[in-house]
Amino acid sequence: MTHADQSTPATTIPAEHRADVETLWDYHNMHHELRPCDIGIGLGSHDLGVAIIATDLYHRGYFPRIVFTGANAPTTIDRFPRGEAVHYAEYAIEHGVPDNAVLVEPNAANTQQNFELTRKLLDERGARVQSAIVMSRPYQQRRAYATAKKIWPDLDVVCASRPLCLDDYVRSIGSPTKVIDMIVGDTQRIDVYAVRGFAVAQEMPSSVRAALNNLVKAGYTSRLIS
Repeated sequence: MTHADQSTPATTIPAEHRADVETLWDYHNMHHELRPCDIGIGLGSHDLGVAIIATDLYHRGYFPRIVFTGANAPTTIDRFPRGEAVHYAEYAIEHGVPDNAVLVEPNAANTQQNFELTRKLLDERGARVQSAIVMSRPYQQRRAYATAKKIWPDLDVVCASRPLCLDDYVRSIGSPTKVIDMIVGDTQRIDVYAVRGFAVAQEMPSSVRAALNNLVKAGYTSRLIS
């Protein structure tokens, strides 16, 4: 099935799918209130917005150090050839975060490893943290939270993303199809990863399930897992 947005402008959510996309977009936003924490953790992805929000929150005093974590994935190797965490760290340092306030974890290949390897890195450095602002792309917040609570249950987690509305976020990525595919994939993973033991279970309202099913039927399936 072809995507319905092929005839629409490159940065526009198709009108017939907007309500469903907005439902999923809001579901993944944990709506956490920011507060100062012991560490900032930036999860690697294709989205440079993670580095942007991490840099901003550091300068605003929300945490004294940042760990950027992430290797590469097929969706990021072209944009971040030296690794997601490395490029994020370079951005932060170029924008005024001191070198000694940035840690790089360059090996994590998934969200579970993001937390496992970050925790290991901090333990090796003798850093005992009780709270963290976890920064991710907007539609990864809920999965990041659920994964952190499984892997690092005693960590007080606050989720954050670059504060963009859906349309501005799509424009920042440059492809509504990519964004919708990724949101659909992350929504499916909320259930699948809980069943597989990678994350704690999260409630999924019937409206969210209906929106997910509608978008799958519309052909936004490239990020689904079996």
